Amino acid sequence: DVRQPLYSGGWRAGFTLQAEGYEVDGDPLWSARLLATHPSAIKSYQSSVPGFQQHLGTTQKEAVALSERSATLALEAVQEFEGKRGTGGHPKVVAGSVGPYGACQADVSEYTGSYIPSVTQCDLATWHRPCLEVLAGAGLQLVALETLPALSEALALLGLLQEFPDLNAWVTFSCKHASYGDNFGEAVKSCYEQGREQLIGVGVNCTPPHLITPLLQEANRFLPSPHVLPRVVYPNSGEEWVPGKCFLHQWVSGSLLHKSSSPDGTSQTVSGR
Repeated sequence: DVRQPLYSGGWRAGFTLQAEGYEVDGDPLWSARLLATHPSAIKSYQSSVPGFQQHLGTTQKEAVALSERSATLALEAVQEFEGKRGTGGHPKVVAGSVGPYGACQADVSEYTGSYIPSVTQCDLATWHRPCLEVLAGAGLQLVALETLPALSEALALLGLLQEFPDLNAWVTFSCKHASYGDNFGEAVKSCYEQGREQLIGVGVNCTPPHLITPLLQEANRFLPSPHVLPRVVYPNSGEEWVPGKCFLHQWVSGSLLHKSSSPDGTSQTVSGR
């Protein structure tokens, strides 16, 4: 059995913090704002230097420090946990989260990839570079290139990753039927071909559970065995993210929304929930 548990500090952490009384819903920085206001409440999130500068009014130096805090808090949490409970034979590893460009635009485009036609791979690499610099500088050795809505952004990140030879990565896409248009199997194959020297896994996240098995079956058609290239999977709970006013949105049951499907139920495409 080669399965390993994965503990996410992204959207799920945000909902937990909201339940504990921290106002994150409707904030363009989501739970990343707490790195500046309540750092003891949060251990990690996909913060960005441009996001802090835009929404908190920080200098670039201050924004870099806040992003570094995300990594150092996560590392400290692991040390604290293992100090109390030991490793249990499985040392914990912190993966720095590198989310999609759209996640910091506060316009829901991370779910659709609608920004992809208007940005080049060079634009994406320029935008993501500060985040990778911060995570590598903080001492992390693994990054999660996650919730990506399109292959072009994944390839831009994998190309950029070559500037950081001490970093390894996994790549996960957010997927649904009939979305941005990249075939999932072909997308993960392209990632493997470009990034195999630093790529430790590929898969899906923030994706409805009922799509996971068909997606993995599709990946298996294009990839070596999971023993060679592990599959990384952390789905959502099946709701849909519906735009509301300004930055306010609401989750609704997936069963209330129409879902299109391919004739054989297996041809999955990348992007959005």
